[in-house]
Amino acid sequence: MSVQTPTPKSGILDITPYVGGKSKGEGNQKVAKLSSNETPLGASPKARDAMRELGDHLHLYPDGGFAGLAEAIADVHGLPAKNIMCGNGSDEILSLIANAYVGPGDEVLFSQHGFLVYELAAMANGATPVKAPETDLTTDVDALLAAVTENTKVLFLANPNNPTGTYISTDEVKRLHAGLPSHVLLVLDAAYAEYVERGDYEAGAELVRENENVIMTRTFSKIYGLAALRVGWAYGPDAVIDVLHRIRGPFNVNAAAQAAGIAAVRDQDFVAAAKAHNDKWMPILLQSFRGMGLKVPESVGNFLLMDFAETGKDASEAEKFLAKRGLILRNVASYGLPTCLRMSIGTDEDNRNVIDALREFLEA
Repeated sequence: MSVQTPTPKSGILDITPYVGGKSKGEGNQKVAKLSSNETPLGASPKARDAMRELGDHLHLYPDGGFAGLAEAIADVHGLPAKNIMCGNGSDEILSLIANAYVGPGDEVLFSQHGFLVYELAAMANGATPVKAPETDLTTDVDALLAAVTENTKVLFLANPNNPTGTYISTDEVKRLHAGLPSHVLLVLDAAYAEYVERGDYEAGAELVRENENVIMTRTFSKIYGLAALRVGWAYGPDAVIDVLHRIRGPFNVNAAAQAAGIAAVRDQDFVAAAKAHNDKWMPILLQSFRGMGLKVPESVGNFLLMDFAETGKDASEAEKFLAKRGLILRNVASYGLPTCLRMSIGTDEDNRNVIDALREFLEA
C-alpha cells in the first residue's frame, strides 16, 4: 500500500522562504547587527514601561479590535480611527491584502527591487508576481504602468524602497495612481516614512483619503523600535478595511504589542531623537563610502545600499570580512543585487567600526 503525504496548493513549493538579516557572528563574539534596518536607539522607555505593566494581565485576551491602538495612531496622524487596521507587523497586512484580492490567473505588480514579501504573498495565493524595471535603482512609474494588464489586481509600491533607499515624489505617486484602472488596488508601503524629510514626499494618507482603491501600510518595527513585538498598521478606505477585518485573525495583535504601540506612537520626542541620530550619520556614511570608491545611492531611509561592482572586490567577501569583526550587514543577492550589501545606520561606535573595516577590506 503506497503512502501519500498531504499536497499543498499548486505553486506553494515554488516559493523560496523569506530569510531575514543575519543576527549572529562567529562563536560567542559580540556583534553589531546592521542587517535588518532596526533603530540603534531601541524602543521608547514609555513603551517598555507599558509592557511591564501588562505582566499582571497575561491571562486575558487582548482587545480583538485593537481600539486603543487604532485611536492612538489616528490621534497622532490626524486620521479617522475607523479606517485604521492593525496587524502582526505590516507584513501580515500585506499578506492579507493578497489573500483578499488575488488568486490564480491574477497578477501582482511591483518594482524590480521591491520588498521580497510582495512576491511571496502573490505566489502563496496562486497569483503571478510581475516585476517592472527600475531606473537608477529607483521606481520607474512609466515602467510600472506599461506592465499593467487586465489581470493586474494589486500594485505594491515601497516608498521609500527597501533595499535601495530611494523614493519617488508624491506627484509621481499620483501620476502612477491616475494611470491605473480603478479595479487595481494600489498599496503604498511606507515603512520608512518617518525618516523622510523631503518637501516633495507624502506617505500616502492624502491619496487614500481621496480614492477608493488605495491603502497605505506602516510599521512600528523601524523608527519605533518594536520589531520584536510585530505590530504594523494600515490606513484605507471603508470597503478595503472592511474586507481585511473579515479575514484577519480574531486576536491578530497581541496585548504587549498594543500596549507598547500606544505608548510608542504617543512618544514623538523619542521618535525625533531617533530621526536626529539617523540624520547625523547618513551624510557621514554616504561621503565615507563613496570616498572609498563604492557606488551608493542617496537614501531617505535608515539604511544604505553599497555597490562593490566598481571596486574590483566581491560583496560576499566583504560580508564575510565584516562578519569576522562582528559587523553583520545584509547580503541582498536575493533582491537581484549580487554586488551589493545593505547597512542599517547603527550606533556611533558601530558606524565608525564599519567605516574602518571597509576601508581595510578595500585597501587590502
